[in-house]
Amino acid sequence: MQWDDARMFLAFARAGSFSAAAKRLGVQHSTISRRIHALEKDLATPLLERSTSGYVLTDAGEELRESAARIERELLSFEATSAGQSDDPSGELRVTAIANMASSVLMPLFARFATAYPNIDLRVEVTNDSVRLAERDADVALRQTNTPGETLIGTRLTTVASAVYGSIDYCAALAAGHAPEKWIGVDCCDYHRTWTKQARPQLDHSFCVDDTALTAAALKEGLGVGYLPCFMGDSEPALVRFREPEKQHELGLWLLYHRDLRSTKRVILFRQHMQREIEKISTLFEGTVA
Repeated sequence: MQWDDARMFLAFARAGSFSAAAKRLGVQHSTISRRIHALEKDLATPLLERSTSGYVLTDAGEELRESAARIERELLSFEATSAGQSDDPSGELRVTAIANMASSVLMPLFARFATAYPNIDLRVEVTNDSVRLAERDADVALRQTNTPGETLIGTRLTTVASAVYGSIDYCAALAAGHAPEKWIGVDCCDYHRTWTKQARPQLDHSFCVDDTALTAAALKEGLGVGYLPCFMGDSEPALVRFREPEKQHELGLWLLYHRDLRSTKRVILFRQHMQREIEKISTLFEGTVA
């Protein structure tokens, strides 16, 4: 059996579909399907069965998934150990961060790291979903949370504050009593969705968005008020605070990675770089510069 075939099967077993597995590995979904069917033929046993909700693993498929996962853990452990022994930092470093932060305040920090360490191939991916660092969806994750995973090594970089913002004209009209108070419905994350529901329990939103960049754009158009992280809201000249940040809305910005990577030089260098850089602009995240 070729490891590449087992690797594709493992990706399918974790993702649950050919298309999701293909996206994860960066190949065509037809490649995943073809390789798994060839694997079944070579093993002379079915690994997948069709069900009303898609595909499920057979008993043989479950056994192969467990075996492939063990092999993967051994390979990743060796990779981490050998990479950590090099004096010349090089190789690929995959970093995942949420989109609104990666494309704005963090991008200059990424750029300076890439300039300082040209032999490290920095690959930045954006997602608001959780990533499985133990399975190397990424090497490092930058996440806003107050409950980082216990199985991961984490460094708390700073505090991320949020406040309620609106356009200058709209907030002025509210203060003068010339406009009704309207809230933009947000579905970008559990945090902003919950805070909005608490602040506006009527849920009488006439305009809703599912991304903080869209929230900022809607606020600038005067469509209402809504929550934004302070590093976004305070950076928009057209916006002002409608409500100041509150302690219960603070989140930690964490740099997380798996224990197996704790001695990997490129991970150590990236962690140290981000600690230094974010300390310089911590007031922007903490919302104390407005």
